[in-house]
Amino acid sequence: MEKAFALVKVDQKTDFASYFMKGKANYWWESRKALKGDDIMTWDRFTKLFLEKYFPRYMKNQMEINFLELKQGNMSVTEYESKFTKLARFVPEQVDAEEKRAKRFQQGLKPWICSGVAIFELTTYMVVVQKAMIIEGKSEMS
Repeated sequence: MEKAFALVKVDQKTDFASYFMKGKANYWWESRKALKGDDIMTWDRFTKLFLEKYFPRYMKNQMEINFLELKQGNMSVTEYESKFTKLARFVPEQVDAEEKRAKRFQQGLKPWICSGVAIFELTTYMVVVQKAMIIEGKSEMS
């Protein structure tokens, strides 16, 4: 929704987002709105309530654990990077700087790929990913 709001410059975000709710989400919203009465609900409050309902803390905690335990394992570098990116949004403090993101990604690579990447002392995430892909690709050609 935030991407859509940025594109069309929506001012009444809560009304706009709630218009698209269907099924259980719409029933939830209608009951929340009835409890609120005539008071206007801010977008920040709406998103907080929505996330509490549909993305509770225990789920966020589980996603954080999944990220912290993430290793390349049997995945290709491309698959690992995709999963890394997906889970990284749940732990912004772990990847809030380019160098931190690059280091964390590198640590999860297969040891032989990590060793190959480490010698370059890279600090840029995309460069680490690219070098890991090159190293992996070279081994597949051997």
